[in-house]
Amino acid sequence: MTTPRDLLIAAMDMAASRHLARGDLSLALAGAEVIDLLSAQAVRLDGDQIVPSHPPAMADRLLDEAASSLVRQAPYESLEDWLWRRGRGLSTAYLDALEAEGLLTRQRRPRWMPSVASQLVLVDSPARRAAADRWTSDEPVLAALAAAVGIRDKPIGDSPSVPDDAVATVLAAVGDALRDLEFQRQRRAIDEAAFDNVWRGE
Repeated sequence: MTTPRDLLIAAMDMAASRHLARGDLSLALAGAEVIDLLSAQAVRLDGDQIVPSHPPAMADRLLDEAASSLVRQAPYESLEDWLWRRGRGLSTAYLDALEAEGLLTRQRRPRWMPSVASQLVLVDSPARRAAADRWTSDEPVLAALAAAVGIRDKPIGDSPSVPDDAVATVLAAVGDALRDLEFQRQRRAIDEAAFDNVWRGE
């Protein structure tokens, strides 16, 4: 399994007790992809620029897709730009992949609640158990990403040390993007509230 898949599985396992916005998760998944590409030596960082190398064949289809979508000419893409571009709808892409592989199933709605939509739930599988093992071991990268999206109580700074500076740079970029997204949400809520007040004549 890959870091994005493990993060998604961990997020779904925690979904009963935590609310998690898909936009937040998508940004974190895009960051997790960069971390796995770094590990596979498919990319390196030059400051905050993602510099691709000759990519190895990735065993995971979505990681292979991520590697294929890298900007391969200077000036290269920044981590920030990658997170926003690649992250658009990425949680849905990973959910679709897990469902296609039989790792998720649709929970049928009760007959007496026809208005309730079916829900995707994890099935018991080796992939789910492996993700759970990584989660309970407090593995640094997964722990830091989980903290960033709010499915761990520990902030990033209290998580175990990440393996190297490049990974730390990616995690910092994910944190910045998530804060920016939250700021955009708050500003939109303020604008909508102001519009409602004008509409009501207040």
